[in-house]
Amino acid sequence: MSTEAILATAYAAFLVAAATGLDLLARHSHRRSGRYRTAGFNFRPDLDLWECPEGQELRRVDTDHRQRLAHYRASPAVCNACPAKEECTDSDHGRQITRALDPWPYSEAGRFHRGVSVVLVLLAAVIAGLALVRSNGATELAVLSGVLGIAIATAARLLADLRRTPSGFPGASDPAATEP
Repeated sequence: MSTEAILATAYAAFLVAAATGLDLLARHSHRRSGRYRTAGFNFRPDLDLWECPEGQELRRVDTDHRQRLAHYRASPAVCNACPAKEECTDSDHGRQITRALDPWPYSEAGRFHRGVSVVLVLLAAVIAGLALVRSNGATELAVLSGVLGIAIATAARLLADLRRTPSGFPGASDPAATEP
């Protein structure tokens, strides 16, 4: 196998691995951030509300369709009289929680990280494809074809979510677009 084919294979494989790692790390960071902001609180999707550790309800008070966020707030009278207020919030207007309406990767940050991952994988496919065109032997052809196949499969997987829902534009059939 030629040095060019070895380097192209290694670099393309590195780019695919980096793109996959970036996507996984961004998804993990997104989940962890959400868990930190809502630690101790339980979301009740059937009632569309959050329950605090003291058993009080945070009801939806606003929906920002432009940023695709739902805002929930507890009653100020209940929060201000709560014995756990100091550990929970410093607001005199009640504890507030913001929840994204869209799942990962439809948030702006998610779409950004997914876009960067797609670009890296497509670059890996271009490198492997060009090296494949210039390949000289059966071994190079097999190895580069394998790397190219992995890059294309990874790109297709990453692109699938981005194609399903455009960013920032709720569809006509989106129930969140018609919420009060």
